[in-house]
Amino acid sequence: MRIRQAGIADLDQLAALFDAYRQFYKQPSDLVGARAFLAERIERNESVIFLAQDDQGEALGFTQLYPSFTSAGMKRIFVLNDLYVAPAGRCKGMGRKLLAAAADHARSVGAARLTLSTAVTNHTAQSLYKANGWTQDRDFYSYNLPLV
Repeated sequence: MRIRQAGIADLDQLAALFDAYRQFYKQPSDLVGARAFLAERIERNESVIFLAQDDQGEALGFTQLYPSFTSAGMKRIFVLNDLYVAPAGRCKGMGRKLLAAAADHARSVGAARLTLSTAVTNHTAQSLYKANGWTQDRDFYSYNLPLV
């Protein structure tokens, strides 16, 4: 298994994983839209995506980071917005390795931290994050303002 930063040549594999990830979160399948969305992120350098592949090159997972900043800390941060491992890749340490690749990348560019949100009911992901040193924020509430 290998983890590497994905590029435009990986769009077909990424789009399939991204579409499955969105379906996990109760969104309708839209492979064309998934491909277009990811292509735009990559072409505009608006995200960093890491792809997990098995030894035969089959894509089994990905994580996507969006750059942001901490004003108080005056440093770059990354929002780990997406993490997905296909059923065929689960229970093989792939999620852990994707998290490590994200952290290594963030450190390499001098980021202050990674941040993420997950569903309250996603206990599997919560266990993965806790086992890999992530801590739950107990000091701040998150709020959203729907615009569409």
